[in-house]
Amino acid sequence: MTTPASRRRRAAFAAVLLAGTALGGAASFLPAFAQAPQNPAPAINQTTPTTAAPIALPGFGDLVARVRPAVVTITATERAQPEQVDSPFPEGSPQDRMFRRYFGSENGGKGGSNAPTQRMQALGSGFIVDAEGHIVTNNHVVNGATEVKVTLDDGRELPARIVGRDPRTDLALLQVKSDTPLPFLKLGNSDAARPGDWVVAVGNPYGLGGTVTAGIVSARGRDIHSGPYDDFLQIDAPINRGNSGGPLFGLDGSVIGVNTAIYSPSGGSIGIGFAIPSNLVASVVAQLRDHGRVERGFIGASTQPVDATMARALHLPKPEGALVAEVEKDSPAARAGLKPGDVVTAVDTTPVKSPRDLARAIGDLRPGVDTTLTLRRDQAEQRLSLSVAALQDREAANASETAESGQRGQLGIALATLREAARAGLELPRGTEGAAIVSVRPDSPAAEAGLKPGDVITAVGNTRVATPQQAIEAIRTALKNNEGAVALHLLRDGQQAFVAVQGPQHG
Repeated sequence: MTTPASRRRRAAFAAVLLAGTALGGAASFLPAFAQAPQNPAPAINQTTPTTAAPIALPGFGDLVARVRPAVVTITATERAQPEQVDSPFPEGSPQDRMFRRYFGSENGGKGGSNAPTQRMQALGSGFIVDAEGHIVTNNHVVNGATEVKVTLDDGRELPARIVGRDPRTDLALLQVKSDTPLPFLKLGNSDAARPGDWVVAVGNPYGLGGTVTAGIVSARGRDIHSGPYDDFLQIDAPINRGNSGGPLFGLDGSVIGVNTAIYSPSGGSIGIGFAIPSNLVASVVAQLRDHGRVERGFIGASTQPVDATMARALHLPKPEGALVAEVEKDSPAARAGLKPGDVVTAVDTTPVKSPRDLARAIGDLRPGVDTTLTLRRDQAEQRLSLSVAALQDREAANASETAESGQRGQLGIALATLREAARAGLELPRGTEGAAIVSVRPDSPAAEAGLKPGDVITAVGNTRVATPQQAIEAIRTALKNNEGAVALHLLRDGQQAFVAVQGPQHG
């Protein structure tokens, strides 16, 4: 028989269990439902048998107050393509001609040179890195921009100049001029960041400038397949749209990364973000500041991963290395004797376990440097010596060729071969011929006409082109014969269209 006293005792026992669950099994409640062992085994992180003092969570207020004045909001303005407008009036009628004159094309097309244009704005983040007003941000924040403005933490808005961009690492360097000294941040050592370390992100998510979030480093060396130089820090500090280009801080206040990307099915933060390590940022920024571009090594070999099946087929001890699939003619690799089927395992003393390792190791070398490749061929280890070339030599040459046409009207574009563009990640239909636009100078005629990096010039007027040099010659001729105007036939995102570009007029 159950007495009121026993019911009260059982109710009290259940309440203690519930409280212990809710409070995580606090020690004061432990004797109510369990007998602690007399000699418990020490936990792996326990240094003494006594109860450890609670670990105090860090506060970030002092850190944020110190660093936030050097974090900026970036507004990039881009001129959109002309809006396509359909005439509501009968074709050929006076009303139709009047409508097309002001809103479309008098030649019968849907839109045209007189079609309304839109100015689109993109918001991002950045941070000042020296007293000269240089600002680091992401390339995708300012790519294609015709105007860039920077809003400082104190509310001042300053025009910014794009010093240089590096699409391969998604970094860009800007510069502003100020009448007063600007606060700036120092880049730290990202190699010291460990999974589990606290980090703080500051930026401009969704236009909410000066937003602070915190979390930890979740992992290192992440490859998110955005390019051959991926080496991201993965973090769980919430970052969202608009945080791109903003700084990631360690607890000492040093910048250990540039927030760049998130993994999210919904578009918002789910706790998986990626930052470019500061050691890579420092190298790229130094070259952009000194030269306006980044020079990388190039050997002229395409490689692929080695899986377990391939390793067995090639009698390799491990499924590691970079399997050479193609060697370009007259390239450093070809001159050194590298062949398809070779498996590169090291560059000098740097181990190569994947094609990404090889791309990074070669890319870090300056053009003209001699290096040694260690490889496996016919079940034997070999070493080849070669001199590294410059990855951007041909792009730079094409850009200077374009600049030489300045007397007739400079468009402000740099061109590359489709092979070079494909190596950088541009996807093109099989059989495409032409010249890829790799950069567009802000405020240039090409930018005004809406040309973008990634566009492919397949013809100039009615003249088909298959190489950058052919495109340059055809553009030069068209500018000379058409009063400084040129019609470019472009391939963009699988769609083809003509775009008219008016070069600058010279008296």
